[in-house]
Amino acid sequence: MPLTPGESDRLLLHLQACLAQKRRDRGLRLNVPEATALIADAVCEWARDGLSLPETLTRASTLLRGDDVMDGVPSALTEVRVEARFDDGTRLVVVKDPFGVSSSAGSVGLTAPPAEDELEISNESATAIGLTSHIHLAEVNPRLRLDRARAFGMRPAIPTGETVWILPGRSVLLPATGIRGARVVVGNTGLVDGSLDDESVRTAALLALRECGFLDVVDGVPRGDRASAESAVPAVIRRLGHVDRDGQS
Repeated sequence: MPLTPGESDRLLLHLQACLAQKRRDRGLRLNVPEATALIADAVCEWARDGLSLPETLTRASTLLRGDDVMDGVPSALTEVRVEARFDDGTRLVVVKDPFGVSSSAGSVGLTAPPAEDELEISNESATAIGLTSHIHLAEVNPRLRLDRARAFGMRPAIPTGETVWILPGRSVLLPATGIRGARVVVGNTGLVDGSLDDESVRTAALLALRECGFLDVVDGVPRGDRASAESAVPAVIRRLGHVDRDGQS
């Protein structure tokens, strides 16, 4: 069965976590890679179980304690970051002070990057939806209505690890900034795969998002409805299955 890069990474993380748990069961204290894998894997599984982001963070912050790890690990590992797929979309989960040490070494304040744009985003679902700091805004939850073309290549201009929550039926003006680094997106919804600066990638991705039912705003005109948004995830799965088999959409 062909796997996406994200699925391959997830299986590798799970394998690392299983090894870490076996060593922990034998009474060994964990090192940095082992502790990281165990916490990150648990976060992904709790998300898969249907827990919310706040519930997952609460559990993750008590999974391990200082006596579960080797000396020096709490000061070296002040936070664990992992992308997990929740019922309302993929989130960057940042577990701060994962061993309950609360050392000053891990308390450096983070500032938001300069905003390059401001996007109006409306939640047309029946539940609150959170946007984490590094989510690609063009691919956010299909039940969020926004100008996805304008949001392409952008992320929220908020401090790393923070989350903006949008309540049902409410709208926010979200500061946004361009994604930095190599500007290559692979995974997330699976509908964006390649360089964000490649016009062909951009055009294909925006078309695919609209055809799958993601709520959108095009030239100021709303596109899509609640019913299409609710069926967007199955539509994405069908579309990606077709691409895997035929090599084209």
